[in-house]
Amino acid sequence: MTDLDVAGVPRATARMQMHAAFTFADAAALVPYHAALGISHLYLSPITCARPGSTHGYDVTDCTRISPELGGEDGFYALCRTARAAGLGIVLDIVPNHMAASATHNYWWRDVLAHGRDSRYADYFDIDWDSRDPALAGKVLVPILGERYWETLASGALSLERDADERHVLRYGDHVLPLAASPASMPAAAPGNAEAWHALLERQHYRLAWWRTAAAELNWRRFFEISELVGVRQERAEVFEDTHALVFRLYREGWIDGVRVDHVDGLADPAGYCRQLRERLDALRPGRPGDKAREHPWIVIEKILAEDEPLPADWQTDGTTGYDFMNDVAAVLHDAQGARTLDALWHDMSGDRRDYPAYVTVARERILSHHLMTEFGGACARLYAQVRATPVQRDITLAALRHALTALLLQIPVYRTYYVAGERLGDSATDDALVAAATARAHATLAPDEQVALDFIVAALRNTSPIGTPAGDLRTKLQQVMPALAAKGGEDTAFYRYGRLLSRNEVGSDPTILALTPAQFHARLVARPPQAMLATATHDHKRGEDARMRLAVLSELADEWRDAVHDWEARLAPVLTASPHGPDGVDRLMLYQTLLGAWPADPRALQTEPAQKDFIARVLAWQTKSIREAKRHGSWTHPNEEYETACEVFVAALGEAGADGVLERIGQFAHRLGPAAALNSLAQTLLQLTAPGVPDRYQGNEGWDFSLVDPDNRRAPDYERLRAQCECTAGWAHWLRHWRDGRIKQQLIRAVLQFRREHEVLFTAGSCHALATTGDLASHALAFARQCGELETITIVTRHAARHVEPELPRIPAQCWGDTAVRARDGGAWVDVLTGRTIAVHAGHLRLKDVLQQLPVALLARGG
Repeated sequence: MTDLDVAGVPRATARMQMHAAFTFADAAALVPYHAALGISHLYLSPITCARPGSTHGYDVTDCTRISPELGGEDGFYALCRTARAAGLGIVLDIVPNHMAASATHNYWWRDVLAHGRDSRYADYFDIDWDSRDPALAGKVLVPILGERYWETLASGALSLERDADERHVLRYGDHVLPLAASPASMPAAAPGNAEAWHALLERQHYRLAWWRTAAAELNWRRFFEISELVGVRQERAEVFEDTHALVFRLYREGWIDGVRVDHVDGLADPAGYCRQLRERLDALRPGRPGDKAREHPWIVIEKILAEDEPLPADWQTDGTTGYDFMNDVAAVLHDAQGARTLDALWHDMSGDRRDYPAYVTVARERILSHHLMTEFGGACARLYAQVRATPVQRDITLAALRHALTALLLQIPVYRTYYVAGERLGDSATDDALVAAATARAHATLAPDEQVALDFIVAALRNTSPIGTPAGDLRTKLQQVMPALAAKGGEDTAFYRYGRLLSRNEVGSDPTILALTPAQFHARLVARPPQAMLATATHDHKRGEDARMRLAVLSELADEWRDAVHDWEARLAPVLTASPHGPDGVDRLMLYQTLLGAWPADPRALQTEPAQKDFIARVLAWQTKSIREAKRHGSWTHPNEEYETACEVFVAALGEAGADGVLERIGQFAHRLGPAAALNSLAQTLLQLTAPGVPDRYQGNEGWDFSLVDPDNRRAPDYERLRAQCECTAGWAHWLRHWRDGRIKQQLIRAVLQFRREHEVLFTAGSCHALATTGDLASHALAFARQCGELETITIVTRHAARHVEPELPRIPAQCWGDTAVRARDGGAWVDVLTGRTIAVHAGHLRLKDVLQQLPVALLARGG
C-alpha cells in the first residue's frame, strides 16, 4: 500500500445529521468536542438544497447549491475552516440516485413539467415517455391529489396564480405547477368548474392524479416506493457532470476529502458510476491546495451485501458504509446455543413454524403485487414488447412472463445483479452463479410455458447491449426492480413479521443467522477492504447499537427469557381477554423485545412522569411503524385504525394495575440484562475501533444508544452532557462502577481514538490476524493482533458473559477466568493502552485473569 493510498483516508468519522435545527454553525461548535474525542473527519448528511423542513436531506431539490437552511456556502466554509484549524476533514453524503419530485422546489423537475420532452432536463430523470398507457404518452404522471381526480377538480381545490415572473401557475395546496396552455384558456378554469379544469389540464405535459394511483400507474422510476422521489439518470454524461458539479468543486478547492454515495444499487450501472466517480476525483486531486494534492479521495458506497457476497474490487471504491461490519460484530456477540429455545418461543407466540426465507418470499410477493406494481409492470411490458419483436419467441404470453419474472425475482438472494454493456463489470462469475442457481429454483415452480418465458428473461438479463438500446434498457429495468424488492420485502416487511430475536433484524443482516463464530468473524475482518467504513449504527438502523447488544444477551439466557415472556403473558391474560382485538402474539413478542431494548440503562431515568410519557410515546411510534411496515394489519396506505388503537391501549395497560405490574417487570428484566449488555457494547465498540477499516461513530452515540427505528434514531443528541462527560478525569474504576451513565463507553472511544491518532499507520496499513484462546472460558473471549513494523497491538474482548458477569458490573470477575489465556508471541511485556498496566507473557500466553482484571476489554501494545 502506497503513501497515497492511505493519505487522506479518515482515521475515524463522526456522522452528523444536518437539518434546519442542526446547522453548520451547530456542527462547528462541536468541532472541539470531536477533536478531543479523536475523530479525524466530520461525516455530514446531504448538504444540498432539499425540501423545506427536510430532516435528512435525501429529498434533494437542487444539487448545485448548498442548502440555505443549513447556513449556505458561507456557513459551510466557516465549518470547514473551523474543522481544518482543529485538524479535522469533511466527508459528504451525496445522493446520485434520486431527487425530489417537487415542481414547487425543484427547478429541473418544474422545467420538465412545463416543457415535457422539449425540456433540457427531460432526459435527466428516468421517465418512460413512451408509456404503454396512451393517456400518458409524452406526459408525466403527477400523483399528488388527496382525492380522486374529478372530485378534486369539482371541489375548488385548484386555483390559478401568477409567479414572480408574472407567468400563470397552478396551485394545489402546497404544490405549485407550471402551465403550458395559452392565457386565453385560463379564464374558463373557475373554481369548481371540473370540465374547464379538465380541458386546461389535458393541454399540459403532465397528468394530475390521485396519490393512490402511483403504485400502479407511475411512468417514472421512484426511490423504492416513495413517489415523492424521482430517479436520476447518472448513466448520461451531462447528468453526471451537472449533478456532481458542486461536489467536484468542493473537492478541487480542498473543502471536502471524500464522499459517501447513497443507494448506489438504484443506478443503471453502479460499477460504471463508481469507476467514473473515482476517475473524476483522481483527476481533480493534483489541483487541490497544498498537501491535499497528495491525499487519496475516499469513496465509500451504501451497498447492502448478502451473506458471502463480495464487493467487486474493480468498482474502485474504498468499500461499503459498513452494514456488513455492523452485522458481523453483532453476530459474533450472539450465542448460537440459544437458537432452539428462541425458535420454540417464537413458534409458540406466533403460531407459525415457517423459517425466515419463507417470510421473505411471501413479503416479496406482496411487494410485487401491491407496492411495486408500476416497476414490475413496466419490466413485464418491456419483456413482452421484445417477445413480440422476436418471431421465434412470439408464443410467449404476457401472463407467462409475469409468472416467470415473479418466480425469478423471489429467488434472487442479493440486492441486484450487475450485468452491463459490452462486458460484465464486477465479478461476472458471481453474477452467473447466483442467476443460474436462482433460475434453477424458479424453474421448479413453473409450468412448461412459463419455464420458456423464464429462459427468455434470463437471456435478457444477461444481454450485454448498451444502455440506450431496447435490450440494454430492458436489462437495466430488470436489475433496477431488484434492490427495491430486496429492501421492501426484507428489511421493510419481513423484519416486522418475523421476530425470533430483533437484534438480528438489522439492515445488512440475515435474521436466519443468529451468530458467528470467532473464526468466521476473523475471516470477514481480513477479507473486508482495509479502508472501508465500519458502522455500528446509522441513520437507517432498526434499533440502536446498545439496544442490539442488550437483546443479544437473550441468546445467552434464552430459557430465562422464555420463562419471563410466559410469566408476562399469564399476568396479561385479563387484559387480553378484555381487549380481544389487541396485539397478536407476533406483535406482543416484538413489543416486549422493543421495551427491553429501549429501556434506559439507568432506571432513575424513568422516575419522572414526563420521562415516562416520552418513553411510551417513542414505543408507540415504533409500534405504529412496525404494524404498518409488516402489512399484516393494515399498511401505510391503508392503516387499520381499530387494530392500531387496540395496540396503543395494550401498551398503556402494561403499566396499570390490571396488568399485574408487567411493565415494571420488563424494566426489572432489562436491569437484569444490563451488566452483560453493557459488556457486549464495550466489546462491540473496541472491535469497531481496532478492526481494519474506518470506524464511524453515529451522532452522539458515544453514550448509550437505545434508540429505535427512524425517526427515533435521528433525535438530537445531548451534546452538552457528552461534552461534560468527555472531560471527566475520574478514571476507569469510577467509570466502570458508574457504567450506567455511559461515560465508560465514551472514554473507551476517546482513549482508543487517541491511540489511533498517535499510531495511524498501524491501523491504516497494519496486518491483522486472529489469536487463539485456550482454557476453561476460551469461548468467552475473542482476540486479534495488528502489526506494522515493530509496533504490535492485541485487541481482547469478552463475549457471552451473561452467566459469569458480576451482578452490578459489566465484567467477569478476574478469578472466574481461571486458566483462560490468549496465545501471544514472546518478546517482551505488553502495556494496556487503557489502564497503563504492564501485562507479562507467560510461556507464550497472556492470562486473561491478568489482562481483564480491571476492565472487560483490553487493547495491548508493545514495540514501536
